[in-house]
Amino acid sequence: MKPLNIILAVIGGAVAGAAVGLLFAPEKGTETRDKIAKILREKGIKLKGDKLDELVDEITEELNN
Repeated sequence: MKPLNIILAVIGGAVAGAAVGLLFAPEKGTETRDKIAKILREKGIKLKGDKLDELVDEITEELNN
């Protein structure tokens, strides 16, 4: 298989995966972030706004990977 074909296959797979992910995503990202923040507060994690946002960003990023 030629290297160009491999590259095109990888790019095509990534595009197809992103399209399927957008079509079948259960909810909006902001809703997911709000749910994560709510769960953290319920568990007793008390952080100031910016720190809580950073933690939510890290958790959201890990969930998306």
